[in-house]
Amino acid sequence: MKLDYQPKGVEFFYIYKPLAHPEYDNYVSPFTIQERLMHIMEAKRRLGSSITWLSDSMDNVYHEAMGQTPNSELVVDPDGVVVARRAWSNPSELRKDLERLVGPVDNPTRVSDLDLSAQPPIATVAKGIVERVERPDGSMPMVHEPVLETSRTPFYAKLRAEGTPALYRTGSGTMYIGFHLDPLYRVHWNNEAPPLQYEITAAEGVTIAPAKGTGAHPEEKADADPREFLLEVDADTPGQTFDLQVKYYACDDALTFCVPVKQEYRVTLSRDMSHGRSITTNPDGTISLGRPPSLD
Repeated sequence: MKLDYQPKGVEFFYIYKPLAHPEYDNYVSPFTIQERLMHIMEAKRRLGSSITWLSDSMDNVYHEAMGQTPNSELVVDPDGVVVARRAWSNPSELRKDLERLVGPVDNPTRVSDLDLSAQPPIATVAKGIVERVERPDGSMPMVHEPVLETSRTPFYAKLRAEGTPALYRTGSGTMYIGFHLDPLYRVHWNNEAPPLQYEITAAEGVTIAPAKGTGAHPEEKADADPREFLLEVDADTPGQTFDLQVKYYACDDALTFCVPVKQEYRVTLSRDMSHGRSITTNPDGTISLGRPPSLD
């Protein structure tokens, strides 16, 4: 569509917003604007498109203004007026909008006419070594913030926290925590060193068990599977907070460094409305979508 309408003065942009389905193709939600820009560079490489990318701010101003829709679409006229808007991008409808606003084109470009230099995901070390944890029905993302100022290294492994509807509603229920390697840093677990360990420090009135845990320690020297845990939470009231510390050893895939890492998070027992349901890429290449909330 860009080839058809850019000569007529129409500009096209992609806008990076929070990941609608974290873990799809093993990508995980970024923690900084620099990491969002890394995601954009990866999207350019993967898609091979020449369309310009913009990034939402880390406080997701655009995402909130669009009603937290995951794949929204806007057409804005030269005066800044929104003349078409839909919650889910629809190329056929977008072309109709442009035909109405700018005029039709002769011989519209077809997908088969494009010669995109799309690239596959970058290969990493072995996966499918560590068995995945099955999350409870209805698990949805939980509010958590990395304590960036205390870390000497990037968050090579990023926390994904989820809770059951009962946990958010009453303060008591099951919580999932998973530490997922960020593929953009091209690192893996160093299994020749001690395994990942987490420790939780909760306020009075909040009990989380187990408050300490150790991740899998496979015989493989290296792997890139997430380290996952299920915990039981009992809080006096919903929305309480706790601190989480994690320690692990990471090596880059090129084997130019192997480092011990210690990082911290502040977690709130409330649902995070800015992040969608997780999608898991299975070892056989199939996709698993996080289960929807139960009706209980």
